[in-house]
Amino acid sequence: MTDSQVDCVIVGGGLAGGLIALALQRARPEFRIRLIEAGRRVGGNHRWSWFDSDLSDEGRALLSAFRQTDWQSGYEVRFPKYRRNLKTTYGSMASPDFHEGIMRELPKGSVILGRKAVGLDARGVDLGSSQYGPAERITARSVIDCRSFKPSSHLNGGWQVFLGRHIRLDKPHKVVRPVIMDATVDQLAPHGNDGSYRFVYVLPLGAHEVFIEDTYYADDPLLDRGALSGRIDQYTRAQGWQDGLPVHHEAGVLPVLTGGNFSAYQDEVRIPGVAIAGARGGFTHPLTSYTMCVAVENALAIAQEADLSGGQLAAFFDARARRHWKNTGYYRLLARLLFFAAKPEMRVKVFQRFYSLREGLIERFYAARSTVFDKARVLCGEPPVAIHSAFMAMFKSGPALKSEKSDTARAQAAIDDELLTEKRP
Repeated sequence: MTDSQVDCVIVGGGLAGGLIALALQRARPEFRIRLIEAGRRVGGNHRWSWFDSDLSDEGRALLSAFRQTDWQSGYEVRFPKYRRNLKTTYGSMASPDFHEGIMRELPKGSVILGRKAVGLDARGVDLGSSQYGPAERITARSVIDCRSFKPSSHLNGGWQVFLGRHIRLDKPHKVVRPVIMDATVDQLAPHGNDGSYRFVYVLPLGAHEVFIEDTYYADDPLLDRGALSGRIDQYTRAQGWQDGLPVHHEAGVLPVLTGGNFSAYQDEVRIPGVAIAGARGGFTHPLTSYTMCVAVENALAIAQEADLSGGQLAAFFDARARRHWKNTGYYRLLARLLFFAAKPEMRVKVFQRFYSLREGLIERFYAARSTVFDKARVLCGEPPVAIHSAFMAMFKSGPALKSEKSDTARAQAAIDDELLTEKRP
């Protein structure tokens, strides 16, 4: 076997691709694996967070390869009517630590950075030429496509748009635990309209370091960095943190799915004989865009099926994606209620009511593991939306995530610009 012939080649070094490579390496150390990333490092410029209850013991063991921050004191949410502390341990990982973990755990030469895959098929991957090397062909027994989400006219919904900033302060910030949703801020979208739900996300990374992210739900994938940056400035001033020194930032857009023809979408992105994982494969939470749970589960699953041929592996992921789509229909319904039934000024009340429910229900919701009783509890009681509006929303699918060519290009560029694969809850 030559250097250009391997057992498995994974295209896309985001969360999904990196975890699959790691799980395969641990399960089958004799395998020759190649992880191809167009960017200069694995994981791009991003931060992932999760609830400890999201992970199995095997999942925690997989993530143990990476430096993490965790808050055993739990986390907090803030709404106009209340503040609430929840007890579940919360964890977070930055992309530089993800990169270092992958580079440390995988054998030398397994990770190929700065090279774009210009062609994929069942037998291998074609790499374009770049400053890091000439064009070449890597042949493989199996190929896994873990590139970023592809906007499509077959999928409907909106977008979650965000910008985050890590700052270092000259005095302690005194934030004890993560604030995963501060919805006491103004509910205006950056474009000057009031058609979104907005919140700020805060992580205390050290006594003098804090990560702040401004997030909102929108119909358009437009990322107005100037407006979001200004709102972070406003938030930090309100907290007394105006003298902070920026360490780094992240920004991007993620899909919020309300419906669509998933089979047609699969036909659109499918490459015969190539397995598709990650966001491109549909492995996201429709409403929150959260993918940590399913990324870990997929990585562990493929490690158990490592001996499948390329075609069998592609069929395995294809069926797994269809099951995921079917099992997450309830969350697409809730996304429709949020976008089409709730008036803009009422959307914050939807989340305000949700976070007043039992803690276990909230955690199962983010992991897309809601029970029948959970689902009924979310929908029953005093609704934050009008009954007739909710009824009408049930039969709406929402705007396509690819309505015009220019819209598609803009959405794809916003996604590719930050190499995003995952968003914290």
